[in-house]
Amino acid sequence: MAISDDRLTRDAVLEIGVEELPARFMRQALADAREYMVAALACARLEVSEVRSCGTPRRIIVQLRAVAARQSDLVREVRGPAARAAFDSEGRPTKAALGFARSAGAAVESLVTRPTPQGDYVYATVTEVGRPAGAVLAELFPQMIAAMSFPKSMRWGSHDFRFARPIRWILALLGEEVIAFDTHAVSSGRTTYGHRTLAPGARQILSAEEYLPRLRELGVMTDPEERAESIREQAKSLASSIGGQAVIDPELLEEVTFLVEWPRAFVGRFAQEYLDLPEACVITPMKDHQRYFPVREPGGSLMPVFIGVANGGDDAVDVIRAGNEKVLAARLADARFFFEEDMKRPLADRVADLRGVVFQERLGTMYEKAVRIGRLASELLLGAPEAALAERTALLAKTDLVTSVVREFTELQGVMGREYALRHGEDSTVAEAIFEHYLPRFAGDALPASPLGAALSVADKIDTLAGYFLIGLVPSGSADPYALRRQAAGAVSVHAEWRFALGIDSLAARAVGLFASAGVAEDPARQGQVVEDVMGFIRARLKASLEEAGHRHDIADAVLAAGCGRPACVFERAQAVAQVVDEAWFAALATAASRVRNIAMNARADAFSPALFQDEAERELFDAAKALEADVRASIEARMSGFVDRTAYVSALERTSVISPAIDKYFEKVMVMVDDEAVRNNRLAMLKWVSGVLSMVIDLSIIVFAGG
Repeated sequence: MAISDDRLTRDAVLEIGVEELPARFMRQALADAREYMVAALACARLEVSEVRSCGTPRRIIVQLRAVAARQSDLVREVRGPAARAAFDSEGRPTKAALGFARSAGAAVESLVTRPTPQGDYVYATVTEVGRPAGAVLAELFPQMIAAMSFPKSMRWGSHDFRFARPIRWILALLGEEVIAFDTHAVSSGRTTYGHRTLAPGARQILSAEEYLPRLRELGVMTDPEERAESIREQAKSLASSIGGQAVIDPELLEEVTFLVEWPRAFVGRFAQEYLDLPEACVITPMKDHQRYFPVREPGGSLMPVFIGVANGGDDAVDVIRAGNEKVLAARLADARFFFEEDMKRPLADRVADLRGVVFQERLGTMYEKAVRIGRLASELLLGAPEAALAERTALLAKTDLVTSVVREFTELQGVMGREYALRHGEDSTVAEAIFEHYLPRFAGDALPASPLGAALSVADKIDTLAGYFLIGLVPSGSADPYALRRQAAGAVSVHAEWRFALGIDSLAARAVGLFASAGVAEDPARQGQVVEDVMGFIRARLKASLEEAGHRHDIADAVLAAGCGRPACVFERAQAVAQVVDEAWFAALATAASRVRNIAMNARADAFSPALFQDEAERELFDAAKALEADVRASIEARMSGFVDRTAYVSALERTSVISPAIDKYFEKVMVMVDDEAVRNNRLAMLKWVSGVLSMVIDLSIIVFAGG
C-alpha cells in the first residue's frame, strides 16, 4: 500500500513478534532498540516528538509519536573544480563547469567561487528534498532489526540471519498504513497476536494510534513498569490477606516481569515441616528455581506459603496453583534429604574430600588452594588475634563444595558452609568467616564484616588471580570467562575497607611464590613478571573505581603512578588531590614537578655527587629535596602500619610545595645541558632523584591544568 502524506504528523509503531525471549535479555534489548532508533531518526532528518520502547517476552516494540510527514530538506554546498579550470579567461564556463553543474543538479549560473587554502574553487548549492516518512521508516526498521545484538543469538531454518529467538511476525504501521518491508522470510504487515490463552490467534491492527489500547484488550500489558507494579501490588495484597508480608526481591521482580504478558499473582502453600530446614534451603528453591516470592510473618519468620505469578487470567489459576505447589514440594523434599545427609558429617571431616576436587587442572586441587589461602590470610592478619584461626578456617571454607545441598544448589556455597559450621559446634567467628570469604559476590554486594572473613576474601581472590596469570589464562578484550575482573575488584574493595597493613602487591608476590614452591612456575624472572601483570590488572580496576567516584582521569593516573599496593591509601590520595587541585600553590608545584620530570628523562644514571655542584642553587635544591624526602617518608611512606588518611596526604603535599622556589631558582641559575659531560650527567641524575622525591605522594607531573 502506498504511503500518503495527507496529515502533518502520525504515530508509528514497530512490533517484532518472537518466540519467548529470555527475561535477562529484555531490558537491554529495549534500551538498545530505542537508542538505535533515536540516532537513526536524527541521521535520517526525520522529526518525531518521542521515541519509546517497551515489550513482553513475545514482542519488542518501538513507538514513534508525532512522526513528521517527511524528512527535512538537506541543503549543502558541493565543491567542484578549481575556478581556473571551470572558467576560461573571459569568464565563460568550461566543460568542467558545465559537467559539474549537471552532476550537482544546479544551474551553471548559480555556481559561486570561494577561496580555500588550496586556491579558488567552484561551489554549487544542492538541495536534497526530503522523502516521505513511510519510505524512510521502511529502511530504518529492518536496519534496526538487523543491528540488534544479544548475549546469545541463534539461527533458524535456512536463514543466515541471527536473533535471540525466531521472529514470527512483524507489525509496522505509520498511522493507518503499513510500512512494507521484508526481513528474512518475514514480511511486515498489520497483524499481531494477543495473549496465548486470553486472546489466541492473529488479530488485525487498524492504526498505530490504536495499537496499544487494542493489545491491552487482547490481554497484553506492554509496559514493563506497569507489569512490575502490578506484580508488586498483587503480591503485597495477597500476602497481607493471609497476615504476612511478601518479600519482593528486585532482581526476581525484574525477571518475573519479563516472563509474563498479563500477570496474575496467586498464593501457594507448602508443608509446615519444611520450615525446620535452614531458610536458605527453603528460599533458594522457591526464588531461584521456581520464581516465587517468599512470605514472612510480621516478626520476620518464614510462612509456609509463597506468591507465584501466572501468565493469564483467573480461569486456570487453581490448576496452576496446584501444579506449582506439587513442583515446590518435590524440590523441598530433595532439599531436606540432602540437608539431612550432609548433617551426618561435620565440615572438619570433609577437608580430605577437597583433595579430590580440582580447582584448576594446572593449579591443583581445592585442598591445595585452601592451604594457600590460609597462609596468605595469616600474613594479612599478622599480629591480630584472628591470625591463629586463619589456616583452619580456610580449610573449612571450601568444604561445603562437597556437600549435597551445595552440589544441588550451587548458589548456596558459603551460606551452607556457615550453617553447617554453626550446627556442628564451630566457633561463630569461624562460621561467619566461611560465609564472608565469598564476599563480595557481585557489584554492590556486602563486604565482609569481620577481619577473618575479610582476610580470607582477599587471600582467596589474590590466589586466584596469581594462579590464572601464572598459566596465562588472562582476560582479553571484553572476554573474561573466569570472572577475574570481578575477583580483582572484590579484592580491592575489601582490602580498602579493612586497610590491611600488608599491601596487595606484597600479597600477590607471596601468592606467586606459593605457586612457585609447588612447581607451577620455577623461573624467578617469570614470577616477577606475573606479579607486575597482576598489579597492572588491579591498577586498571582501581582506575575504573576512581573515575566512577568522579575523579579526573589525570588525577587517577597521578595517584596510581605513586603505587597501588594499598587501595585505601589510593582513594585517600585521590581525595587529597581533589581537595587542593585548584589551589595556586598546587598548580605551581605541579608545574615545577613537570619541568623537573621532562629534563630528568634525559638522565642516563642514578648516581650523582654533591662534590660536582658548581652553583649555590644546586646545593639549595639538593638540601631542600633531601629534607623533603626525610619529612615525607617519616610522615607517610614509613608508616608501614598501612592506612594514611586524606588529611595526612594534604599536609604532605603542602609541605612538598615548599620546594617550588628552590626548583624555580635552580632553573633560573643553572644550565643543565652544559658541555662538560660529567657535570651534565651529575645534574641530570640529581634532577631524576628530585623527580622521585616529588612523586612520593603522587606523580605531580601528570596533573593537567587548563591551558596547559
